Amino acid sequence: PTMDIDDTDRRIVNALLGNGRASARDIAAETGVAATTVSKRLATLEEDDVIEGYIPTVDYDALGYDVTAVFHLSVEGTGLGPVVDRLRDHEHMIGVYEVTGDHDIVAIGKFTTTEEMNRKIKDLLTDADVRAANTSVVLDTVREYGQFPVGVEDEDDEDAE
Repeated sequence: PTMDIDDTDRRIVNALLGNGRASARDIAAETGVAATTVSKRLATLEEDDVIEGYIPTVDYDALGYDVTAVFHLSVEGTGLGPVVDRLRDHEHMIGVYEVTGDHDIVAIGKFTTTEEMNRKIKDLLTDADVRAANTSVVLDTVREYGQFPVGVEDEDDEDAE
């Protein structure tokens, strides 16, 4: 079921973005929405997959996964689905995108060593469905896993008054 998202829902989502472990009471205090309303809205947002889950933000570099690679792949026409599936299921891929432009897929992976990354590159290059692969190694991660507060219409209206 698709729900109509309103400013109350957006304020609740924004409060959660600030603190994913916030209780309904914490969110109520921050947003001015009653705690019972927050609880009901959260349940609906979860049911409708607007909020897909509550997961920790892991610093993979701190765990030794400090080699990040961006793969640009060109794929044979019928091979797109199978290649996307294989990349999606590969545990080291943190992002897989079907894209427009010169390539068909952009994938981002994290590895503990350049040797481990090179093995993945060789797998991709020998995949019969992959026509061409270009790899960029990330030199510096400027921003990753970014989320942003969603716009709330009432805030703009208040500024106009």
